[in-house]
Amino acid sequence: MHDYRWLHEYCVNRFGSVEALEARLPQPVPDKQLRALSNDRYLSIMSLRIFRAGLKHSLVDAKWPAFEEVFFGFDPEKVVLMGGERLERLMQDARLIRHLGKLKSVPRNAQFILDVECGALSGPAAAAKTTTPKPGFAFGALIADWPVTDIVGLWHWLAKQGTQLGGLSAPRFLRMVGKDTFIPSDDMVAALKAQKIVDKVPSSQRDRAAVQAAFNQWHAQSGRPMCQLSVMLAHTVNH
Repeated sequence: MHDYRWLHEYCVNRFGSVEALEARLPQPVPDKQLRALSNDRYLSIMSLRIFRAGLKHSLVDAKWPAFEEVFFGFDPEKVVLMGGERLERLMQDARLIRHLGKLKSVPRNAQFILDVECGALSGPAAAAKTTTPKPGFAFGALIADWPVTDIVGLWHWLAKQGTQLGGLSAPRFLRMVGKDTFIPSDDMVAALKAQKIVDKVPSSQRDRAAVQAAFNQWHAQSGRPMCQLSVMLAHTVNH
């Protein structure tokens, strides 16, 4: 595994200058902004990611205003009351993507968010260093306070406690809300293999821990956010 100095020099050479490299790198959202994001926006973005999975994003995005309408602006307290009959009726609404499993995930994830808000569900104390959040913003506080040095732990927790958040859905959801995370895209996985960090897609906890350790090392060496390191690493493979 190369150190951060190699990664930086490789990317600068690839893009021609430090300025060109910096222009390509994303910025994570400040923790304060993650805490302030309301529960309905977390549920909307989470649901958007779930419906995007396996489909053309522009197709899903074009239909999203209709989703906002039928799911009451993704207010968790309203969505959680939607029963099976109502969801079955949504299967007849041509404005929507009519996938019953994904439609059912919306009220289930509304309950997930409400369980966090009321304190019935929290992240592991050793990993999620949460403080007592203000009412209505508990989910955002948990996301904000989860340390990036255990971001794979947050992926695992979201997949376990939420619905249809396995695979790449948890890290992509986190990137969509602005939480600092790396994403094991095809290019990044190819780069991880080239660095001999993993030999396959990191789906097991052991492989994800190995990836986390590598990113923690580069993070400590550079001070860069995980999302920037992720983009830089992905650019070390041939395109």
